[in-house]
Amino acid sequence: MDGLVTLFSDPAVWAALLTLVIMEIVLGIDNLIFISILSNKLPPEQRQKARRTGIALALIMRLGLLTTIAWLVGLTAPVIDLGLQGMPGPHGEPTFETQFSWRDLILIAGGLFLVWKATKEIHHNVDPRPAESVFGGGETKSGVAGKAALSFGSAIVQILLLDLVFSIDSILTAVGMTDHLPIMVIAVISAVVVMLVAADPLAEFINQNPTVVMLALGFLLMIGVVLIADGFGVHVPKGYIYVAMAFSAGVEALNIWARKRRERAEAETAP
Repeated sequence: MDGLVTLFSDPAVWAALLTLVIMEIVLGIDNLIFISILSNKLPPEQRQKARRTGIALALIMRLGLLTTIAWLVGLTAPVIDLGLQGMPGPHGEPTFETQFSWRDLILIAGGLFLVWKATKEIHHNVDPRPAESVFGGGETKSGVAGKAALSFGSAIVQILLLDLVFSIDSILTAVGMTDHLPIMVIAVISAVVVMLVAADPLAEFINQNPTVVMLALGFLLMIGVVLIADGFGVHVPKGYIYVAMAFSAGVEALNIWARKRRERAEAETAP
């Protein structure tokens, strides 16, 4: 206890904690979007349970990984060497890695899964069959309840797979920012609490705005490509990704606002 008091009496520790909490929340956005889209494919009575189960699994997985930091850091050691040389960059350095660690392989597998899942969902949303929902859920365009597009167990398995990828990325980021385990634990719990609070409003917003579904799927597609690139040693600064996402979300917010104002004006002028 005295050690914790001494630790948190240092202003630098508080600065590191705040920075890490913000970073963990930002990294959790990817996971939350995926959980929201998957849960919206379930029957309405199962959606909240699926979101809370997915977020609880993310918390358990991240806290579990924190107890095995030494093993987790060891995942960055190369386990496969193709013995090839990447194409030289402008300064003679290779543009991609030919040595792969377990972390690289997990990121590549997770990225491929995200690309596959996002592409499949985009196809599902643009499919012109009238019996399917534009929301990717269990309702038809007329609002009549239809057959659920996904079982609860299948949704949880898919969420669990992506939780693993995002959890490893999140914890390795935390390890790189601080050496203090209590700070990591507080940051992870804070980020998951924010995810829990934001999950239902975000999923409901996505469900009520079909165009946002396509935008969110585009985000997941981009994140999947970034994960694959990261696995091959091509590191895209996360700031660029999140600025692009924020810009796209801002444009979509303007579109939604303009559409609602137009609908309101049409309703006021209607006889």
